Amino acid sequence: MPQQVNQPLPAGYVLNGYRIEKPLSSGGFSIVYLARDESGTPFAIKEYLPSSLALRSEGVEVDISDENNLSIFRHGLKCFFEEGRALAMISHPNVVRVENFFRANETCYMVMQYVRGRTLQFHIQRNRHEFTEGFIRRLFIHLMNGLREVHTNKLLHLDIKPANIFLAMDGRPVLLDFGAARITLSEEALKLKPMYTAGFAAPEHYRFNPQELGPWADIYSVGATIYTCIAGTPPQAADAREKKDQMIPLKSLARQPYSEDLYAITNECLALDYMQRPQTAFDLQKRLMEEPVEEKKSSFFDTLSKPVSKLFSR
Repeated sequence: MPQQVNQPLPAGYVLNGYRIEKPLSSGGFSIVYLARDESGTPFAIKEYLPSSLALRSEGVEVDISDENNLSIFRHGLKCFFEEGRALAMISHPNVVRVENFFRANETCYMVMQYVRGRTLQFHIQRNRHEFTEGFIRRLFIHLMNGLREVHTNKLLHLDIKPANIFLAMDGRPVLLDFGAARITLSEEALKLKPMYTAGFAAPEHYRFNPQELGPWADIYSVGATIYTCIAGTPPQAADAREKKDQMIPLKSLARQPYSEDLYAITNECLALDYMQRPQTAFDLQKRLMEEPVEEKKSSFFDTLSKPVSKLFSR
């Protein structure tokens, strides 16, 4: 069925003590808002709102007119709530902090730390010339610290891509937006029509077999993200690659020299057979740390501890 267009909560609406300012983003499963608490502290609030099941045409409450969709919606709601509870236990500088989660308006909300900065996707589009090998290695070594913490807590991200990685103003990479894919890990939830970004989802995502999913699925997405940092475009979608692998060799798309080792690491992460990939975030992190390459020139991205504020004024 075609997806419905959901109205966001109105600006000024007070939700459980948080005043909504504006929507930041919306997708097939949720709307994310910028909001402030009573002291003026900004937060990002994610609202569970699968547009194929639920509708908000006016007011604030979510309406589900089709009884057949109600059990599917409730299953997703339960997963979303459980995920909020699990993520709230993670406190790590490279993972977005979940501060609160609650039910309201017949749905569920996750209150997250508001990270100031820009997405990695933004920087790939605007500043790709700055993506030296040294920067790429440092960026993903730091990001793997966050992903290791996620996996240690028996969670999978399942939607890693440049749009879900933030570069904070202090240069820190932060993993965002865990919700979209986790609710697909059961047969009933398959009716929620999982939405993956072509090029970043591992082949096993498309088979919907929970037994096949593990840290290696996130590793594929990390490999696709490294590929995009170098190529400026994502690799061929994994489901298409399984039929006929026509992924363009990364080396032919690079605008500057990178080591054969970095190309090899990226290709290993993008192996169609998950057993051929690095099996854990720690395995990948070790590979990235093995052979750092000297950069030919300095850049704003030289160290992740340096502020990158100049980039945001462009």
